Amino acid sequence: MASPDHKYVLDTQLFIQGFREPGANEALLRFHRSFAPFEYLSAIVAQELRSGTRSPRDLKVLERHVLTVFGRVNRIIVPSIRAWHRSGDVLAEMAREDGLEVARVSKAFANDVLLAVSCREAGCVLVTDNERDFARIRRFVQFEFVGSWPMPAT
Repeated sequence: MASPDHKYVLDTQLFIQGFREPGANEALLRFHRSFAPFEYLSAIVAQELRSGTRSPRDLKVLERHVLTVFGRVNRIIVPSIRAWHRSGDVLAEMAREDGLEVARVSKAFANDVLLAVSCREAGCVLVTDNERDFARIRRFVQFEFVGSWPMPAT
């Protein structure tokens, strides 16, 4: 349930799906309407979204409709140096205890670990459709995530 006690961060893939698929766009817009006072953007997600733009026009649209909006209201969370260090520690721990091959870790998975750690640090709940990876990460660092769109408080 949405409340002033919770802050929410959307994972990159939810934005991408919302930009590309009409049904996902409606879910994204519904979330924005209901959760705007509690919604934050991760700098990690912003970086991933920017890297996925295909043209200068796409970048301009992203900046106008997402990046500038969150920046204007000062709702961007940025990982601290402690979060960066902790994410490296988590990857090393996953290698020791879970057989993760750090040399083969995708940039996206390393970013997911950093996103989880920084959401914990900022007190945010991550909204994602990538439950499998985040459940794996949560075995090594405690953070909150929901695997489906949260419902507004009534």
